[in-house]
Amino acid sequence: MAELSEALLSVLPSIRVPKAGDRVHKDECAFSFDTPESDGGLYICMNTFLGFGKQYVEKHFQKTGQRVYLHLKRTRKLKEEDANSSAGDPPRKKPTRLAIGVEGGFDITEEKFEYDEDVKIVIFPEHLDIPRDGLEGLPDMVRDRIASAVEAILTADSASRKQEVQAWDGEVRRVSKHAFSLHQLQNDVRIPPCGWKCSKCDMRENLWLNMTDGAILCGRRYFDGSGGNNHAVEHYRETGYPLAVKLGTITPDGADVYSYDEDDMVLDPNLAEHLAHFGIDMLKMQKTDKTMTELEIDMNQRIGEWELIQESGVQLKPLYGPGYTGIRNLGNSCYLNSVVQVLFSIPDFQRKYVDKLEKIFQSAPSDPTQDFSTQVAKLGHGLLSGEYSKPASADGEQQPDQKGLQNGIAPRMFKSLIGKGHPEFSTNRQQDAQEFFLHFINMVERNCRSSENPNEVFRFLVEEKLKCLATEKVKYTQRVDYIMQLPVPMDAALNKDELLEYEEKKRQAEEEKQPLPELVRAKVPFSSCLEAYGAPEQVDDFWSTALQAKSVALKTTRFASFPDYLVIQIKKFTFGLDWVPKKLDVSIEMPEELDISALQGTGLQDGEEEMPDIAPPLVTPDEPKAPMLDESVIIQLVEMGFPMDACRKAVYYTGNSGVEAAMNWVMSHMDDPDFANPLVLPGSSGPGSTITCPDPPSEDSVATIVSMGFSRDQAMKALRATNNSLERAVDWIFSHIDDLDAEAAMDISEGRSAAESISEVPVGPKVRDGPGKYQLFAFISHMGTSTMCGHYVCHIKKDGRWVIYNDQKVCASEKPPKDLGYIYFYQRIPS
Repeated sequence: MAELSEALLSVLPSIRVPKAGDRVHKDECAFSFDTPESDGGLYICMNTFLGFGKQYVEKHFQKTGQRVYLHLKRTRKLKEEDANSSAGDPPRKKPTRLAIGVEGGFDITEEKFEYDEDVKIVIFPEHLDIPRDGLEGLPDMVRDRIASAVEAILTADSASRKQEVQAWDGEVRRVSKHAFSLHQLQNDVRIPPCGWKCSKCDMRENLWLNMTDGAILCGRRYFDGSGGNNHAVEHYRETGYPLAVKLGTITPDGADVYSYDEDDMVLDPNLAEHLAHFGIDMLKMQKTDKTMTELEIDMNQRIGEWELIQESGVQLKPLYGPGYTGIRNLGNSCYLNSVVQVLFSIPDFQRKYVDKLEKIFQSAPSDPTQDFSTQVAKLGHGLLSGEYSKPASADGEQQPDQKGLQNGIAPRMFKSLIGKGHPEFSTNRQQDAQEFFLHFINMVERNCRSSENPNEVFRFLVEEKLKCLATEKVKYTQRVDYIMQLPVPMDAALNKDELLEYEEKKRQAEEEKQPLPELVRAKVPFSSCLEAYGAPEQVDDFWSTALQAKSVALKTTRFASFPDYLVIQIKKFTFGLDWVPKKLDVSIEMPEELDISALQGTGLQDGEEEMPDIAPPLVTPDEPKAPMLDESVIIQLVEMGFPMDACRKAVYYTGNSGVEAAMNWVMSHMDDPDFANPLVLPGSSGPGSTITCPDPPSEDSVATIVSMGFSRDQAMKALRATNNSLERAVDWIFSHIDDLDAEAAMDISEGRSAAESISEVPVGPKVRDGPGKYQLFAFISHMGTSTMCGHYVCHIKKDGRWVIYNDQKVCASEKPPKDLGYIYFYQRIPS
């Protein structure tokens, strides 16, 4: 007992009792997918509350010097009542709200099991084991301190549990403070159900409708220029109009609403009224409540798709071992599961994260659960090692209804980290696999700025040619992209007559309330999709530098380079005239081998004349230059003690929408360095155009950005452009990355020193190139009526055979439905 007492006294100062804000990782190892149910149990550091499997606890002790751990070993067994149950037992209770947090959503199979739990304290390096009930005989102070810490750890909600509750309950977004007082301009703007385009650029995706003035503008810009051009947030900064709704998410149940003022996704209880102001009647989209028969009919409509994609009608052979590890569904996380299964089948991602696992783990920060590289490496190793690719079992026997189901891995830490701060991926709602793919690419890009970047396998250059129809002059530009978005020309369907006949039979069946006829799916040739991609697109309101006026242009898209892996998204999701989101029920025979060499860009051709390289004016000739300001509002604000010039800007940027809106603008811009400067209109100049310089950026903020691989000059520029806001500066620098790299290259050409060039100039986006011939190696399929519901699975070609990954089930595929996929991955054929 003396030895035990001495050992505990030596570690007593490092033992902490977890507080409300502490994350207690008692469900999962920080470096592996070991849990308390694993053979070696889980060791929880009693100082940091990080969890470690048997393989990593010693390494944590050696690295940090933390000696005392709480060891949990949990054994699952059937409840005695279930073991003795008979067919006459009453039915199990229905799932409740509390069941939402469990893996797989409303899964209540866990009710069959109970756990034996062994708890002990372990002190390193002696490996001294002290049972939980072995503290008797110790001094009261020591015993009470240790016992309270142990009890607090055991009773605390685990970090993963807190995250799951937040992911579900966090979706109950707070009501925006602007929801009940939103001012909407009487400008007669009406929004059509389709054909949207950003009012400041040519973006047709990621569009947001400002609910004050009806402006349609693109979302935030990503590191490579994709995603948007920041026009929606810039519009808010100019006008102060706070609420915007994302076009494409509006359903009878609601929509994604963002408050720029509150900097968060919010609820708008008056959304229907606000949308109706612009001619969008979201409530009329919902017909009267459907009968159970109608609901059954709707489900039957999709049965064929679900069966085909999941290969439900075929007895599939389960696969186990390295590279054949299933992933548990953590609540609508099948989109994530499918994407990462494909990514870690690509050698570049394996080399970056799995082959360098030990190096990544050794250099991990003090909290590895929040380190992107660590969690991605952990995920890759979990998928490829085969350690977790074992049949799911209870009491050593696999259940008949679980045939093919694996224990698999549950990537809670990865999902929590990659979704952190994201309005969609931080929730447990179903998401678009394509959007998650781009989000993951974005995260990899940010974390590989100055190191090996596996994204290079997907990265390619797009050549866009704009031809002014009035002058016949052309303009060539290039941009980086990662996905080829392939349109679906439904008018090219090969079975039009069958489709018309089916629609007529369906209409009659609905009128007579009869079962619907067997589904007829449109068959569209892949060649027609390629032709639609390469066809010229008309661009209205194009500013022609040759004319110095607006004109009509034709835009042609080609490949300036061909990537190692070509990702093709089939654009299946659209909207009907009634604003109801729908999925095109289409079959496209995707080729096993693909040659897109004909889509290679050519650059400026003989006989073509380029437009002058002149920036368009900030205010075009047909736009008003001088605003009419409401002087009465200006006077009211001045009487409150605000500077005259600030009041004029407040009225201008809120569009004369009243004193309340102007006051909100004043309050949210009081800290702007140019708050009291005179109003300067776009395209004008004057004595008030000089902007007051802000305070110098803090060295901590500069160092943070430099650590991401940028130069000091670039960090300073980003901070100055965002009023020294570190968070905004990071977004700014990644959205201006091409311009910054171009400036850095210019500095080199103008004679900067070699030392400066090496230490400060980052490498620009690297693009691989080669032949445009590919072979299909993977595809992700979606089942359901929209990306906001349904299920994802993926098929991957491994060792010469197709394999289906359906969450925890991994099987040899018998009939891969290559014609029903959503995202396809093609690998370059070696020349």
